[in-house]
Amino acid sequence: MRILSAFFAIFVLFAGCSKSASARGTGAVHFEVTDAVPLLQEEKDSGVSPEVIKLQNVLNLMSERFKAEVTVSKSDEKLFLQDLNDVLQEESSFRSDDLSVLYLIDKKHSVSSAYVPKDLVPLGKNPLFNINRNDLSLRPDAYSALNELAGAAQKDGITLLVSSTYRSYDYQKNLFEKWVRIDGLEEAERESARPGTSQHQLGSAIDFGSITDDFAETEMGQWIYENASDYGWSLSFPNGYEDVTGYRWECWHFRYIGKTACKFQNKWFCGVQQYMLEFIDAWKKA
Repeated sequence: MRILSAFFAIFVLFAGCSKSASARGTGAVHFEVTDAVPLLQEEKDSGVSPEVIKLQNVLNLMSERFKAEVTVSKSDEKLFLQDLNDVLQEESSFRSDDLSVLYLIDKKHSVSSAYVPKDLVPLGKNPLFNINRNDLSLRPDAYSALNELAGAAQKDGITLLVSSTYRSYDYQKNLFEKWVRIDGLEEAERESARPGTSQHQLGSAIDFGSITDDFAETEMGQWIYENASDYGWSLSFPNGYEDVTGYRWECWHFRYIGKTACKFQNKWFCGVQQYMLEFIDAWKKA
């Protein structure tokens, strides 16, 4: 395992997770779900809206750590649902003939070996950002968002370096097997996705810069961390959440999920992408 950099602390995301909704900050807001399912029938009989009942039921399906960190008072339920609706509206504005930008993919949720994002856009030499390989590509919405992000970075005197983007199932298979040979299975599982479970196969994830912990120390790394969410990019594997994401901290790995989803994630889910995607997945299935 690589030694974490001296600037390790700037990527810790759970500061401010106990803010109230009235604070309207970027920290998480807490959902009170202690009454759980037994009270829901009483609430249903007393005229509570079906959406609020659904919300409480879905929250009760989440992990214990999720429920400890992502909680809200009853007075904030309607506000949360309004924000959720905004996210789902934004999601519907993206193309409907491919997987959603909010598709949950992780160690438990996968895509087939045959899946390839539609209309992948090759990344070539351009005035906005640099590339370190000639075989990089992204799905169209992520490509547009990258250009917007890179343009903003340039205005601040920073040129982004894109190091890894879309990976096919077979590419990821070879990469995972390589890390197993180098580090052993247990360590490889912390740093590399098994084929079919990588965000890179969705065509909406980017590894920036050096793809090392030292990236957190660089001007580019710090700028992306501070500004990426304004352009719809979310840090996928934050520090301190390996038990949630399944992967160790990766300061270089960002996934495009959309601007509204980023605001939703930062406001209600402690800035943890995995929490938000798990919730949305459960909401859709409920």
